[in-house]
Amino acid sequence: SRYRAESGSNGIRMTMESALTARDRVGVQDFVLLENFTSEAAFIENLRKRFKENLIYTYIGSVLVSVNPYKELEIYSKQHMERYRGVSFYEVSPHLYAIADNSYRSLRTERKDQCILISGESGAGKTEATKKILQYYAVTCPASDQVEMVKDRLLQSNPVLEAFGNAKTLRNDNSSRFGKYMDVQFDYRGAPVGGHILNYLLEKSRVVHQNHGERNFHIFYQLLDGGEEELLRRLGLEKNPQQYPYLVKGHCARVSSINDKNDWKVVRKALSIINFNDNDVEDLLSIVASVLHLGNVQFAADEQGNAQVTTENQIKYLARLLGVEGSILREALIHKKIIAKGEELVSPLNLEQAAYARDALAKAVYGRTFSWLVNKINKSLSYKETEFPGWRSTTVLGLLDIYGFEVFQHNSFEQFCINYCNEKLQQLFIELTLKSEQEEYESEGIAWEPVQYFDNKIICDLVEEKFKGIISILDEECLRPGDATDMTFLEKLEETVKNHPHFLTHKLADQKTRKSLGREEFRLLHYAGEVTYSVSGFLDKNNDLLFRNLKETMCNSENPIVNQCFERTELTDKKRPETAATQFKNSLSKLMEILMSKEPSYIRCIKPNDSKQAGKFVEVLIRHQVKYLGLMENLRVRRAGFAYRRKYEVFLQRYKSLCPETWPVWDGRPHDGVAVLVKYLGYKQEEYKMGRTKIFIRFPKTLFATEDALEIRKQSLATKIQAAWRGFHQRQKFQHMKHSAITIQSWWRGTLGRRKAAKKKWAVETIRRFIKGFIYRNYPRCAENEYFLDYIRYSFLMSLKRNLPRNVLDKSWPTPPPSLCEASQLLRQLCMQNMVWRYCKRINPEWKQQLDQKVIASEIFKDKKDNYPQSVPRLFLDTRLDINAKVLQALGSETIKYAVPVIKYDRKGYKARARQLLLTQTAVFIVEEAKIKQRIDYANLTGISVSSLSDNLFVLHVHCEDNKQKGDVVLQSDHAIETLTKMAMSADKVDNVNINQGSIKFTVGQGKEGIIDFTSGSELLIAKAKNGHLTVVSGPSGFPPHLCSPSSHLQAQDCSVSCVTALSSWIQNSYITFIGSI
Repeated sequence: SRYRAESGSNGIRMTMESALTARDRVGVQDFVLLENFTSEAAFIENLRKRFKENLIYTYIGSVLVSVNPYKELEIYSKQHMERYRGVSFYEVSPHLYAIADNSYRSLRTERKDQCILISGESGAGKTEATKKILQYYAVTCPASDQVEMVKDRLLQSNPVLEAFGNAKTLRNDNSSRFGKYMDVQFDYRGAPVGGHILNYLLEKSRVVHQNHGERNFHIFYQLLDGGEEELLRRLGLEKNPQQYPYLVKGHCARVSSINDKNDWKVVRKALSIINFNDNDVEDLLSIVASVLHLGNVQFAADEQGNAQVTTENQIKYLARLLGVEGSILREALIHKKIIAKGEELVSPLNLEQAAYARDALAKAVYGRTFSWLVNKINKSLSYKETEFPGWRSTTVLGLLDIYGFEVFQHNSFEQFCINYCNEKLQQLFIELTLKSEQEEYESEGIAWEPVQYFDNKIICDLVEEKFKGIISILDEECLRPGDATDMTFLEKLEETVKNHPHFLTHKLADQKTRKSLGREEFRLLHYAGEVTYSVSGFLDKNNDLLFRNLKETMCNSENPIVNQCFERTELTDKKRPETAATQFKNSLSKLMEILMSKEPSYIRCIKPNDSKQAGKFVEVLIRHQVKYLGLMENLRVRRAGFAYRRKYEVFLQRYKSLCPETWPVWDGRPHDGVAVLVKYLGYKQEEYKMGRTKIFIRFPKTLFATEDALEIRKQSLATKIQAAWRGFHQRQKFQHMKHSAITIQSWWRGTLGRRKAAKKKWAVETIRRFIKGFIYRNYPRCAENEYFLDYIRYSFLMSLKRNLPRNVLDKSWPTPPPSLCEASQLLRQLCMQNMVWRYCKRINPEWKQQLDQKVIASEIFKDKKDNYPQSVPRLFLDTRLDINAKVLQALGSETIKYAVPVIKYDRKGYKARARQLLLTQTAVFIVEEAKIKQRIDYANLTGISVSSLSDNLFVLHVHCEDNKQKGDVVLQSDHAIETLTKMAMSADKVDNVNINQGSIKFTVGQGKEGIIDFTSGSELLIAKAKNGHLTVVSGPSGFPPHLCSPSSHLQAQDCSVSCVTALSSWIQNSYITFIGSI
């Protein structure tokens, strides 16, 4: 859709108004524009629509509401940062970067300190929002080497504080268990040059106890999983967290979604960046390890019931890691020292008291170390003024990442403090929101209409009022002598604040309400709803006492960090230390002063479900958070007056096209232009007010109607603009093409003229040199004739290139000039050699064998036998018949190299008989069907005779001394040339083939001879003559018709008759050795 495209990576700069056309599908970007703004259902439905479209940010005026998507969205790139940089707040779609940039620009232009308050439930994305804002400043602010170092330290302080202050809870795998306020200092150029962090109410009880499904602080698991073997050995630790009771109270030491090993690497790198040296890291990790060893300290009761340490090995580790005496530490863990009237009294502890003392020490050591860690980070971030000392050259932007309103099934002291903090923040928020609204109305000259809202000062007073507030009563109960318990505290509360409308206990409730209240519980009606607190543990957690002897032991520590955390002044200061609740109240009071001194911005974080699933929107949970974050109250205050306000220039620029008088240009004052525009649009008097610089619109429906009219107007405007643009564009295109054509034409005419002149000049020079060279052509080479001679040579070579012979049969060759006769002859030889070489390179083994046979046939029969030319174009085959299996069996190991059907003529009577002629490696076999009739060894073969005519008769001459041979053999074959060539090659009798003229004599038997007479005739005839001779009348030259089918002709490489004949002749005469090498 159009809206989705505009709100993607290429359409971030989309004003709030332009998104209103898609409001039915994706909701409104500002809850102030909700028509039914008092309806919680409409509020949540708008959140749902935007969440479904991955639009996780929505405004309530200048407040940003953020819904955790539980997945990565492509909206935090550097490109996105640049698009929000320096842009007016409402020119862009809602985003963290818009809040961050608006605060930064206010800080730069007004030189007034700013703060961004980020609140929400655990898992709502507060910590991630803080990181994104810091990353935005790191990328977009001016940079230098010093500034880059500060940026790195600001960013790297996060993983360190998360490791020591965050833990896995049921709601969040990386839940901040402390409140954090970070000041970032900017110099006059707007570059971050320093920072400072304040921490609030670290959940120290988590060190010694975790609820089921939760973990201790991340650093413990990171150290065990990622620490090097040598480091763990020095600290006396094992990798298995099951060995440490403090780490397994929640029964989930390992979590699949957390990679402790990788996180450990990040923390170690971050520590080095924020100025921790190796000794600092070693001392810090020694304290972390000591907490684990403290959890492994076990006690047993002696005969008197007093506690005794049973794990001496752990005491040794603790003594080394904390730098204290082991015996002193052991005694301090099982005894309590009290100073009364100047006397020291030491009393032994029972098992329960010893376990309390051990856990108290673990919490105190970890809690104070965390505070030391924050101070150490602050030192690395501190800004040292070098120019104009004493003059305030920096401004501050604060980031408050603090716990949201908490309501659990079991709510204790920690939830009481957290919810008290949220009451104070809500009080501040409403106060500052109303103040800013009132200031804007007054500056614009619009009458302020008082807004009715719930003032939660009554709840804040209930908690913090002196002498009568809950904290004062809790402190009084902790300080009074006697047996003070959690129940006596509750009784004191009932007695003191029983008439307060926002306080209720089991005793004060009616019969119906008592069913939901325990006797040890009290209920407060907060601004966000009712919360029931259990008083169990209130006194212990508020006292947060550490026995004196344990303090003394820690004050004597040789570990530098522990020594700084436990100052000796604590031992001499007789004033009782402040309780935890009072400390928190005072810290909160200072925080309120800090926030009141700054210009605030707000980010409210919401988590859509408890299961951390992307795309899942649980309405019940959302409604719960909307209520506890006070979003509806905030919206009601913001909508009490006017829903929409814009500067006249911005409003006129957007909507001027709706009025003929203001379109396309308004030359007067923007105020007057807007007055004309709203009059034309028919705004009623009660729908808007005209301020000094802004127009105020009371109802969203008025704005929606205006925006819908603009959407319709855009269609007609778009048509006009397109037509005007097309005409302008085409005219520009034509003018450009015309100018380009003229420029190209003039350039081309000049180029052609210069080329023509240069060509004429070159032609004259060439002709002059050519004529002079022709005159001196018969002289020795000199300056006058060298061009002519070179041209003659060049012309001959180019002519030769174009007219080279195509093959070895092509005898053409250009006539060379006299001076190149010798070179021409050498080139001709090289050309012929090259053609032969190329031809031979293409010959495969089968074709080479064929050519070898053709060469032998040429040696024997060329110009000697009439029918030889007809055999040249025909391939010589390896066999021309199928051999009977019995014959093969009779031959045994003899391999047949060639087989052909023949006709044998008897020596007596010359009767023709069909036979088969077989050639093997050693002999010639004459076969009749399946029977071998005659074997002629090659050694006994004395010669082969054939006539010079075109008949196919031949005689095999054999030794008469061989008793097995009765005489020479007279045979006829249709493939006589092929047969005789293969026989001559197999028997190595090439030189023993005799081609006779007229007649052939042959041996008939012992001492008897026969004669064959050959004559030419019109047809082939073989018969016995009257004189007893065998007469052969040869027919016309050629093969019998049945052997002349197209398939029997040469069809492979270079298959023409003339080519093969000529090549065979040439190879025979000149290159037979060359072929042999191949």
